Amino acid sequence: MEKPKSYCEAVEHYDPSNVHRIYHDQKYGFLIEDDNELFELLILEIFQAGLSWSTILNKRTNFQKAFHQFNIPVVAAYQEADRQRLLNDAGIVRNRLKIEAAIHNANVLLRLKSEFGSFKNWLNLNHPRSKEDWVKLFKKTFRFTGGEIVNEFMMSAGYLPGAHIESCPVYRDAINSNPPWQRK
Repeated sequence: MEKPKSYCEAVEHYDPSNVHRIYHDQKYGFLIEDDNELFELLILEIFQAGLSWSTILNKRTNFQKAFHQFNIPVVAAYQEADRQRLLNDAGIVRNRLKIEAAIHNANVLLRLKSEFGSFKNWLNLNHPRSKEDWVKLFKKTFRFTGGEIVNEFMMSAGYLPGAHIESCPVYRDAINSNPPWQRK
């Protein structure tokens, strides 16, 4: 069988209850308004580095519980006991560097909120940018944000085009959510 050319083609024959299909049909490339949801997406992309997206999607509920629904101020206030709790949580990916990056990045987001009102405002203020420019900005601002992590985060959050191909049945729904990449 020929390798799918896109995520859209990869999931088109999956059962509607498949985690990839649900993510693709309801989240991928859609406008995200909530800072905690943007934070969750960034952290899940960071934890995915070196692993399959299936692993992360299958553990997503566990991540949400472990990271207090990705409540930015709560995660920013994590102490050593929280780090140990996360390192001992078999329901998530246990990686000290990624856990430290999540806590650090939550603190960065608190700073961005105080300066710009929200993570979303900061993203909008810096939009539009090329993928390369987003990568430079994220590397300067956050921890554990390389090219692939930033690219997937920005496509998933609707700041870069390419999440859906035009023939995808979900393409129109994603466009109708008014993702930022359309608003150049």
